[in-house]
Amino acid sequence: MNPRLLIPLLLIGTVAVATPGAQRGAGAPATPPLVRENATEKISDHVYVIPDNSVSMVPNIGIIVGSRGTLVVDTGLGARNGQTVVREMQKVSKTPELYLGTTHFHPEHDLGAGGFPPTTKMIRSQDQQKEIAEQGLATAERFKAFGQLNAELLEGAEFRKADISFDREYVVDLGGVRVRVLALGYNHTRGDTAFFVEPDGVLFSGDVVMTALPNVGNATVRQWLASMGVFEKLQPRRIVPSHGPMGDASLIATYKTLLQTVQSRAGELKKQGRTLEEATATISAELQAKYPNGGARLNGTVRAAYVEAP
Repeated sequence: MNPRLLIPLLLIGTVAVATPGAQRGAGAPATPPLVRENATEKISDHVYVIPDNSVSMVPNIGIIVGSRGTLVVDTGLGARNGQTVVREMQKVSKTPELYLGTTHFHPEHDLGAGGFPPTTKMIRSQDQQKEIAEQGLATAERFKAFGQLNAELLEGAEFRKADISFDREYVVDLGGVRVRVLALGYNHTRGDTAFFVEPDGVLFSGDVVMTALPNVGNATVRQWLASMGVFEKLQPRRIVPSHGPMGDASLIATYKTLLQTVQSRAGELKKQGRTLEEATATISAELQAKYPNGGARLNGTVRAAYVEAP
């Protein structure tokens, strides 16, 4: 999903995605969910990004290049997009080894893997593999229903099996470039994975830190705060979220402040005997001026904080 404009959300089970028309005015044509050619930007010594260009169901895609290997982060929706990513990658990298990792299992991040060469080494956390086994194909079917082009892009798409599986952390040595691949636990999804490029200080944060408000969903505020703690320790100089504008460590601080504020206030109101509905209305009103477009995401964060409060 593309949360750059805090677009309305369609919640289906534990999956939150943007509705196909959420980013356009009534009657305006939809922008196809296609990764752009010739749009790759170099953002540091070893890192390139294909930006999402504010297009729904297109992620920011990372290309991390070492002397021996290249790691691509996220794929686009279906093999056609994956092939575009490979062509863009080949313009900036000629390394003999190619690795692929995804920030989470949602189709626009993962199901372009079929467009990558057979020799590509797929990296997955064990949590991500379990989530794919339990929900992956059903989620792909839901995405197909969002439009004819989605259905065409995802026709025959399958989740690529892991060549490298890890529990909490795996380090990829690309030759002069180390990338820490971190399993974060259940935030946006159960298999959220971040990628930190050590020499460049670049963090690919997935949907766990963006310019949009957090989509806590069925996770806990405690877990989101724990992930903020992980990110803070990395001290990133540049953050590339799954969707929306790139930023710096201030994105982490913004999320942490919001989550802590909501967590504290929800706990206070619950102790006072306020109902979930009353607490949600109160906190949302209190934060309206600071987060005028908070909407469903802010309300969801309040509900999560209230439920987990003692």
